[in-house]
Amino acid sequence: MTYNHLTISELSFIQNFWNQGVKAYIAAKTLKRSAETIYRVYRFLDAGNSISEYYENYRANKSKSGRKLIVLPNDELEYIKEKVSLGWTPDTIIGRNEKHISCSMRTLYRIFKRSNVLDVTSLPMKGKRHPNGYV
Repeated sequence: MTYNHLTISELSFIQNFWNQGVKAYIAAKTLKRSAETIYRVYRFLDAGNSISEYYENYRANKSKSGRKLIVLPNDELEYIKEKVSLGWTPDTIIGRNEKHISCSMRTLYRIFKRSNVLDVTSLPMKGKRHPNGYV
């Protein structure tokens, strides 16, 4: 089961319940949340912190999550640049397996898309080929 993060409105409800002295398990039933989630916020508020600090903490921690970007070693980048200049596509570079590249073909396309080092425009023609006068 996935975890739904607390929204700003839910946090403000929790703070109001805490200010009124409502027990955490009653607040949890009212908000249809786990009691432990509410207790965690209550403990944070009991420590003298505010809801805005709780949310800033959450945002700071959330920004650290996620997959780290793949960075290819310089020798692999040089090899890829050389082969692309010869007209090879990322499919061909990975598929020929002449040299080990430490990412998949899809990831290599993504690296081309986001990278300043590898230029997407240097890849061969994109799209489907049409007969003359078709497009």
